[in-house]
Amino acid sequence: MITSAQQRFINTASPTLERDKRLAGVALGGSYIKRETMDEFSGLDFLVAVREEFWEEALRDRVKIAESLGRLLASFTGEHIQRPDLLICLYDEPLMHVDLNFVRLADAGKRYDDPVILFQRGSMLSDEFTRRPARVPTPDLQWFEDRFWIWIHFIATRVGRGELFDAIDSLGFLRLHVLGPLISMKNGFPPHGVRHIERDCPEEARMLTETLAEYDAKSCIRALKAAANLYIALRGVNKAGLFLRDKAESRALRYLNAVADRV
Repeated sequence: MITSAQQRFINTASPTLERDKRLAGVALGGSYIKRETMDEFSGLDFLVAVREEFWEEALRDRVKIAESLGRLLASFTGEHIQRPDLLICLYDEPLMHVDLNFVRLADAGKRYDDPVILFQRGSMLSDEFTRRPARVPTPDLQWFEDRFWIWIHFIATRVGRGELFDAIDSLGFLRLHVLGPLISMKNGFPPHGVRHIERDCPEEARMLTETLAEYDAKSCIRALKAAANLYIALRGVNKAGLFLRDKAESRALRYLNAVADRV
C-alpha cells in the first residue's frame, strides 16, 4: 500500500514536471503499477518522456529538474547498469529513493511493463505505449549454458587460491544473473535478478540460500556445488533445444571436486 509520504512526493513532483514544457509526459512504474505491493521501503520509478527537440537540453538539466522536485540529497547516473540516462536520486524529508528515467518520447514505448501516466501533452505518451506493447525480455538460455561451467571452474580456482572474497562475490553474480532469472522464469515472473524471489518463489528461495557462503573455503565449496546442482535442476525445465556443454560440465565438476579434496 502506498504511504502518505510517497503520495505527497508524487503530488508535488507531478505538477512540477508538468510545468516543464520540454516534457511530453511522465508516468510511474515499478511497484506503483500494482499499488498493493508497495510498502514503506518502496522507491518511486518515474518515466520522464522528453520531446525530441529538447532532449539534449533536458538531459543537461536533469539534476536541476531533480532538485525542483524536493530536498535532493544526492544523485548519480546509471552507467553501472547500462542506463546512462537514468538519474538515481536520494531525497530527504522524507528519506526516499527515486529513479528518474529520462527517455526520448520516441523511445518511451520500449518498456517492460505499463506504467501509470501522471500527465501527457495531448496523447503523446499513450500513443507511444499503444504503438509498442510492453515486452519483458527473455534471457537467452544458451547464453547461460555456454558460460555457466566456465564460471564454476573460475570460482573454484578462486577458492583453491584462497581468494574467498572474490569467490563469494562471484557466487552472488551467479545468483543475480543466472539462478535468480531462471527461478523467476520457472514460476512465471519477469526475470529481474533476485528481486522479489522471497515473495514470489519461496520454495526456490530456500534452495537459493544453499548458495550463500561464509568466509570459509569449505563453505564456498558447498555453496558452489549447490549452485551447480540448482542450475542443472532449473536448466532441466527448459533445456529443449539447448546445446548442452556436457564436456565442460563434467570437467568443471571434476575440478571442483578436486579443489574440495584439497581444502
